[in-house]
Amino acid sequence: MNIYPKQVPTVERQFRYCTLHHTATHCNSLQLTATHYNTLQHTAAYCNTLQHTATHCNTLQHTATQYNTMRHNATQCNTLQYTATQCNTLQHTATHSNTLQHTATHCNTLQHTATQCDTMQHTAIHCNTLQHTTTHSNTLKHTATHYITLQHTATHCNTGACSRTAIARVPTNLLASCPPSIRFLLLLPLLLISTCL
Repeated sequence: MNIYPKQVPTVERQFRYCTLHHTATHCNSLQLTATHYNTLQHTAAYCNTLQHTATHCNTLQHTATQYNTMRHNATQCNTLQYTATQCNTLQHTATHSNTLQHTATHCNTLQHTATQCDTMQHTAIHCNTLQHTTTHSNTLKHTATHYITLQHTATHCNTGACSRTAIARVPTNLLASCPPSIRFLLLLPLLLISTCL
């Protein structure tokens, strides 16, 4: 399609054509520049987004590093706290063990003392038994001596007066304190003398 009227001269048409062509080329260049500018602007916006994302990532990485440090410190604190609790438990156990050891020593002392007391009590009972046996032996010895005396008297007496004298010589308190068997032994010679007379 011819955009130029026929009445326009050829030179002028060529000039206008060149001008329009130049203008179109310039428009194309401007449009290309605008497109390139838009691309650069989009790229710049994308770069800003990437830079913001990178800054955010750095912040997150720093936060993660701090979190790891805090978690490590918390783990160390928990370990120290657990160790301190164990130390307190061991110290309490050691104190309790010392108390038990002291109590055991005291119990051993009391047991040793009780054993000594039992030994002393047994010795005292044995001594009392020996003393009672000695007293009983002395009584029997005295009774035997008195019996021999009475027997000797009964052998040498020929009259009833002698027997009465011998009976009178027997102490009444001795007869009362003696058991019946001993009393019989004391009076037996006198009874024999009386019977013989």
